[in-house]
Parts: sequence; structure tokens; C-alpha cells
Amino acid sequence: MQAFSTDRASVLRAGREASHKPLNVKEKRKIELLAPAKNLECGIEAVNHGADAVYIGAPKFGARAAANNSLDDIAALTDYAHLYGVRVYVTVNTLLKDEELAETERMIWQLYRRGVDALIVQDMGITRLDLPPIPLHASTQMDNRTPEKVRFLAEAGFRQVVLARELSLDEIAAIHRACPDVPLEVFVHGALCVSYSGQCYVSQACFGRSANRGECAQFCRLPFTMTDAEGRVIARDKHLLSLKDLNQSDRLEQLLDAGATSLKIEGRLKDVSYVKNVTAAYRRRLDAILARRPEYARASSGTSRFDFTPQLDKSFSRGFTHYFLQGRGEDIASPDTPKSMGEAMGTVKEQRGGWVSVAGVKPFHNGDGACFLDEQGRLHGFRINRVEGNKLYPAADLPRIRPRTPLFRNFDQDFERVLARKSAERKLALSWLLTDTPWGFALTATDEDGNRATLAFAHPKEPARTPQADNLRTQLSKLGNTPFEAGGRDDAIVIRLSGNWFIPSSVLADWRRQVVERLTALRRTNYRRETAVWRPTAHPYPETTLTYLGNVMNAEAQAFYPEHGVKDIAPAYERRAEPGAALMFCRHCLRFSMGWCPTHQGGRSPYREPYYLTAGDGRRFRLEFDCRRCQMKVYKNEE
Repeated sequence: MQAFSTDRASVLRAGREASHKPLNVKEKRKIELLAPAKNLECGIEAVNHGADAVYIGAPKFGARAAANNSLDDIAALTDYAHLYGVRVYVTVNTLLKDEELAETERMIWQLYRRGVDALIVQDMGITRLDLPPIPLHASTQMDNRTPEKVRFLAEAGFRQVVLARELSLDEIAAIHRACPDVPLEVFVHGALCVSYSGQCYVSQACFGRSANRGECAQFCRLPFTMTDAEGRVIARDKHLLSLKDLNQSDRLEQLLDAGATSLKIEGRLKDVSYVKNVTAAYRRRLDAILARRPEYARASSGTSRFDFTPQLDKSFSRGFTHYFLQGRGEDIASPDTPKSMGEAMGTVKEQRGGWVSVAGVKPFHNGDGACFLDEQGRLHGFRINRVEGNKLYPAADLPRIRPRTPLFRNFDQDFERVLARKSAERKLALSWLLTDTPWGFALTATDEDGNRATLAFAHPKEPARTPQADNLRTQLSKLGNTPFEAGGRDDAIVIRLSGNWFIPSSVLADWRRQVVERLTALRRTNYRRETAVWRPTAHPYPETTLTYLGNVMNAEAQAFYPEHGVKDIAPAYERRAEPGAALMFCRHCLRFSMGWCPTHQGGRSPYREPYYLTAGDGRRFRLEFDCRRCQMKVYKNEE
């Protein structure tokens, strides 16, 4: 690794001696709710709705090329988030070309100077750049699914490791037991990739768009026809690789007990209403756990209050799954449609003329969006013009709908209208102390984290005609649009005066404003970012040979691995396409979905392997089932 350059010595001085403090099992374990941000607005609302950390795309080189953000917006987000002790992580998690390394290095320094707390990265070449003392987190695109890999990353200097989505509770617990000092980040909600992250090359192979460079073509959401070796059709025009969305909202406590410390919501391409609703829903669930489990503590400050009731089924989803959290077993695929179905509302009773009647327990509203699957499994959606009782009047003509067809609402007009307004506020608890001095008065504000600001004011002491204590408390409690609130305890506002002095409300309001400004500035000054200084290490990588699956894209990454005992290194698929290479590695298995898994189901297929998937454009892909590793591989058919 390169040494830090001397012209940056002043920036590094504070971080050189800092060392990472490992988790101590005797201490409270801080639990982080990590929310996504497509842009500054989403990031601020993630903070308001209860996130302990926010992750957002860098100006370039993030794994969602459509979700980049300016340095000024990132600086504004860090300034806002740090007031509440919320961390901001920036994604720089694409594979980098050699000619991009210098630009990446400059950008990382710019991000550091704007207050970013950590970078989420995939490319090991970044570790060999001239870095500021900023922590690096190992992206899930590094394919982090074994204790050996996680331990290697921690010893290499990574401060947090994002685990593969496919892991079970037992697998997460095994990693935590082997690496108890490593903070583990797990996904708890949102869209699922069918292939292990970082191990999907089909978009590059078919469309020249690398998922590892932020340009995924969403191949797994396409419809396919599945055939056997003899050309017999097994399934026609089905979204066989499209998965339901993850929802672990009722498994959070088990995840914490397994060793997770950061609970991550997917969604850097989602809109602000999704961020508000999903973040608030998980904040409530997590707070309920923290209230009864004193060994766990929240990772940030403040209390969020919502002007709505969070409901996960009202935000985009393809249906929900626990994925492999309890092992293989449940139905995880969404073969009929890759689009959002929404919440189940009931069934169709009858259809006549311009209306449809519904048997259900939830009411529709004017302007709602509804959808259903026809007899061929095709999704149809329509907007509701008006509702009269249980009758829906669509805004356009509908195809014939069979009675008892399930009906879903994928757009709730009233719910979205609430989320379009201010829907939450986050407040820091504050206590006041008003005393008098020989020359006037002193006002002290202390926040929930122990930050204290005191200002003394020269002012004449004039006896009041009426008792003043209640009025003084009323004036001090008026914190309005500030980040603070007073109250909740009997001692939140303490008046300790030697006499019943008269202080005009306007004067006290000005004192209150000055002290709050001082406390706000103090919170920002006292916020401490974790620091990390990268030093060379020589501990061995878990493997001595790297194929294209190692994703080695540039010369710096090429130089990293030999330092850790790797002797044979193939280039990334994006640099040199590997003939006949597997393009996807999936824990989701179509043979299992069909009920033919010889290992878990004892099933036997009536069709002859190999099976093939044919896309709408005629491209054909061969499936291979690796039962020893319990995974399905997808190959591009070269015939």
C-alpha cells in the first residue's frame, strides 16, 4: 500500500493515532438502522423518519449509476445528519478501470472533507490509493458469505462487512461467532437479486452493461420460457428468475441475536414516500425491541414522531419473503410479474357495465391504483375513477374479470397524499436551567447526549407583580422549528431564582434562541467521525487462486492479492470475457421451485436435463444444478 502524501499531513494528523475499538460483549451493542437515499431529499427524510445511518451514491462510481449525487448535496446531508448523530455512508462500490483510479482518489478526499463517515466499496484497488483516514465498509458485492472471508476483510482494515442476502440465521451466527469484533451489516428489506451480488455477469455478457459497474440491465426481471433437453415446454413466458422482495420486519430480534449490528433497507432508486414509510416501519419495530432488550442500544440520538401509521404493504413490493433466513423452504419467487402487486384488498364479486364490485374488508378510495392477474397469469392494472360502496368505477375499460379473482391495491391515493406532506419530525431531548447571577441571569441547555451550553445575560432584576415560574417554563418550552424539545420529565425545565423576578417574554425568547444556536453548534463540533488509517498487512486471503469471480479490474487490485498469498489471478469478466463461464450463481433453484429437488424434496423430474431458459429476444441460457453447493448456475447457450 502507498504511504500517505506529506501535503495532506494536517488532514491526517488527528486520525493517525486512532484505532478501531472492537465490539465488547460486556458493553451495550449499538444497533444501526441503515436507510437508503436516492438524493438529498430522501436522505433528509430518512433521518427524520428514524434512520441511524444513511447510505447515498457518490458523484460517480456507485453501483446504481442512476443514483449519483453532487458533493454539495452530500455535504448538506452530512451537516443535517450529524446533528442527530446519524452517520452518512457513501457508495463507491463499482469495479474501477485503471484510468479511473486517480479521479476516484480525488473524489474520496472531497467526500472526506465534506464530512462523510465511511465509504462502501467493492474494488480492492481502492485500498492501495492515497486515502484520507476514512473507514471503508466491504460491500455485499464482495460476496461476503463465509467466516474466512469476513475475517480476512476485517484484518485487511474494513470496519464493517455487508453480508450476502442469501445467508440464514445460522450462517450469520456462525460468522459472528468466528468474528465477534466485526460489525455485520445485513439487508432486512427491499428488492432481491437472484444471483449472489458481485457474481452476476449476464448483463455484461448480453448487453455490454456491467452490474459490477452500476449498469445492471435487470435481466432477472424478464419473462422466460423454460424447456427441457427435448424441447418440451415446462413453463411459458414466466418471470422465473424474478424474486419477491425481502421483508424481515418480524425477524429483527433474531437477526440481532445472531450478531447483526446494522439493519439495511435496500432502495437507492426508490422515491421519497418509500423511504419515509419503510424507514418509519422499521424504526417502530426496532424501538420496541430496544425497549425490552437493554443489552442493545440505539446508534443515534433523537426521537422520531410520525403523522401516519407506517404500513409496509403500501410501498412498492413484489410480495414479501424471508428468503433463506430460516433455510430453504418457502416460496421466494414472483413468476407472474416483476411489478408491484401491493396489498391484498379482497376478491371480485361481479363485473357489470362500467363497474366492478368487490368482496373485501379494506375500502378503496377515489384515485387508487388496483391490479389483478388474469387466467393466463398476466398482470392488469387500472386507476379507480370513483368508489361507491363496494363498487369500483375504473377510469378506462377493463378486460373481463372472473368472479373470486383476487384484487390488489398498488397505489393508495390517501396514503400517498399523507406522505407527500411533512410526515415526521425528529427531536432531541433538552433540559433547561435558569438561574440568576450578581449581574443578571444565566440560561443553560443540556441535550440528551450531555452537551451543555450556558450563556450569561446582564439584565436588571425587577420584582414581578404575579408568580412568574409557569410563564418562564412556557416560554422556555417554545422550541418551535429547532431540533430540540423540552419536556417528558418533571425536571426538564428548572427555574432556580433567588426571587420572583420579572423577565419579559421577548427577552427570554431571545436568550432561548441564542442558547439553542450555541447548543446546535456545539453538537456539530462535538460530533466525532470514526477514523481509519490503512496500513500494509500480509495475512493470507482464503484462496490462493482467483478466477474471473474475483472481479480484479485494475492494476492496483492486481497488486493487492499477491500481498496476501494469491498466486494465480484472472482478470475481471468485464476486462476479458471468460468463454463458457457461468454468468449467474443463484441460491434460488428452479428445480426446487418445481418440486423436483432430490436433496430437499426427494423429487424426480418428468423432464430431461439440461433445462433451458429462452428470453423474448431469442437468447437461450442453460441451467446447471450444483447440489453440493446448493445453487443453480446460468450459462449463456453457445450452440
